[in-house]
Amino acid sequence: MPKRDIYHNTVRKALEKDNWIITDDPLKLKIGEKRLYVDIGAESIISAEKDKEKIAVEIKSFVGKSDVNDLEQALGQFFLYYKVISVQKLDHRLYLAVNEITFHDIFTKPIGQLLLADPIFRLIVFDEEKEVITQWIPN
Repeated sequence: MPKRDIYHNTVRKALEKDNWIITDDPLKLKIGEKRLYVDIGAESIISAEKDKEKIAVEIKSFVGKSDVNDLEQALGQFFLYYKVISVQKLDHRLYLAVNEITFHDIFTKPIGQLLLADPIFRLIVFDEEKEVITQWIPN
C-alpha cells in the first residue's frame, strides 16, 4: 500500500466532523492485475429515505518543489481513479482534497480554473488547523 499523505488524518477528521462515515481507509480498487488505493471512502445519509451518498477522496499535500508537477501527479491519479470507478460502476463520487493554501495558490489561478470548469473534476478544500472542510466544489 502507498504511503499516506501528510494530511490524511486531518481530512479524515474533517469528513467525520461533516457527518461522513469512513467506510474504507483506503478504498481499494483493482483493474486487471493492478491494485490502486484511493485514500478514503466514505458515505453519508442524504435524504429522509435513507439513501446513501458515497464518495472517494484522494488527498494531496502539494509540498513538492513544483506546484505544476504536484498538480500533474494529482490529476493523473484523479483521472485514473475516476476511470476505474466508472468502469467498475462503483457508486462513489471522486474528490481531490487540498488545503486552503493550495486552493488559493493553484485553483484560483487560470490553470486551476481550467480544471474546475471540467464537470468530472471535484474538489474538497479543508482547513488543516481546524480540521474542517471549508468548500465542496462543485457544491
